[in-house]
Amino acid sequence: MSKIKTSERIERLDYPIRKYNALARSLEEKGEKVIYLNIGDPLKYDFQPPRELIEEACRALQEGHHYYSSSEGLKELREAIAYKEKTWNKVDIDPKNILVTNGVSEGINTLYAALLNEGDEVLIPDPSYPLYINFADFYDARKVFYRTIEEEGWIPDIDDMRKKITEKTRFIVVNNPHNPTGAVYPKKVLQDILDLAAEYKLPVVSDEIYDAMVFNTEFHSVASLAKSDNIVIGMNGFSKTYLATGWRLGYIYLKGPEEEISNMRTAFLGFLMTRLSAVTPLQVAVARAVYKTGSHLKELVSKLDERRRYSAKRLREIPGFSLPVEPKGAFYVFPRVDLKMNDEEFARQLLLDEKVFVVYGSGFGPLGTNHVRLVFLPPVDVLEEAFTRIERFMRKISS
Repeated sequence: MSKIKTSERIERLDYPIRKYNALARSLEEKGEKVIYLNIGDPLKYDFQPPRELIEEACRALQEGHHYYSSSEGLKELREAIAYKEKTWNKVDIDPKNILVTNGVSEGINTLYAALLNEGDEVLIPDPSYPLYINFADFYDARKVFYRTIEEEGWIPDIDDMRKKITEKTRFIVVNNPHNPTGAVYPKKVLQDILDLAAEYKLPVVSDEIYDAMVFNTEFHSVASLAKSDNIVIGMNGFSKTYLATGWRLGYIYLKGPEEEISNMRTAFLGFLMTRLSAVTPLQVAVARAVYKTGSHLKELVSKLDERRRYSAKRLREIPGFSLPVEPKGAFYVFPRVDLKMNDEEFARQLLLDEKVFVVYGSGFGPLGTNHVRLVFLPPVDVLEEAFTRIERFMRKISS
């Protein structure tokens, strides 16, 4: 028996999206063909970064940008991010209020490390991206879920949000477009959240990593709707819309009264200094490419929309699945499943029996129970094979 004791803190972490990766790999080692619908990585399928991005990465490497950069990120990249937010999302940000991170994942870690003490509360949507759940546990804070309404397209319940605010609440998390449900929030709902946050003098953390991936609807950035008394902490990056997941480049931005955001900026930077910097040559590449790219988005959204509509149609044809509202953004669908087992066991057994890897819904929060999350990133022929296997599994367990 090992004498090395691991920390209680690390044992609190649970990441359902990759939890059964080892099982999937073991099946592949036995010659099985696993269809991965668990992870939101377009690069695992038939997507590639914009050509300009790749060319600029090669140029940056050849030019010798191999050094540590500043912990807040290269000045030229922060300026490019300000340009991107202005042109894409109608948000004016001072580059000094932008910090470059190793993906939004590090941004979330930074947020929680800098703003939460033991016993503090963070208000997060139910269901929610797992890192917003996990890091609350990791930092000895308390996660408080606010309800989203499935029948209305998983839109936040503002009344429930208000009821959950206490003197220990430190910020409200909004994820729009939403992971795992694919919801895109109406302008009025976002304005109501901002009004509520201002009433209680709380920052709104707005994770908008899928900002350009919306279908037949309009995306509104929270910061674009903010009033002078609002504090907005924006989370975004280049993994999804720029199709560069492995580059691990994200960013945090701060918008609000200077006297309110200056301490946060200092705290965030203090945490980011401990990991030195994000990858320098890729920062250089993105800083240059931002001004040249964007035309790829039309084809990207068109391909995703075809796969979204096909996935919704097939799920509604499979006995035992229900999907009241189709996803309007991102690349996830989150159907309810009529189960004879809990949703985690369903996902595990589906992987074992039919070699289709989905994520169990309860890993995203209490309201995710009896749901599963699937990505609709693969080409339609791959999705067709996946849904054929899923339907066969559903008929087997229902017989």
